[in-house]
Amino acid sequence: MQKQLINPWNWQNDMGYSQAVEVSNVTSTLYVSGQTAMDADGVPSNEDMPTQLKKAIANLQHVITEAGYEVSNIARLTVYATSSDAFMPEMGTLMGWLAENGAQPAVTYLEVVRLFGPLTVELEATVVR
Repeated sequence: MQKQLINPWNWQNDMGYSQAVEVSNVTSTLYVSGQTAMDADGVPSNEDMPTQLKKAIANLQHVITEAGYEVSNIARLTVYATSSDAFMPEMGTLMGWLAENGAQPAVTYLEVVRLFGPLTVELEATVVR
């Protein structure tokens, strides 16, 4: 597999994401459903945004590694949050996790009216190898 980051500007590098990611010679692709702060029994968390984000990241990493992929090969990440005011101060947690794992995916952030139950953040990814 070959991965090339497409960044016609430099400012996004400081934020830890790419404008586009070209991937060629892929042997397989993993499409990960939105991961939230759900426990192993499917019970949603009603904790605050920082705690939910950490749990969603842990769940995303668990699914990726369980499938035999690597976090570094996330090509696309979509973030859904119910409050930009609550999420933006926590964005560093997500971007730090990506950087620690050598990932600089194309990222889209969306504020949504509601997620399942009391959930406040959801992470959806496309991973390649």
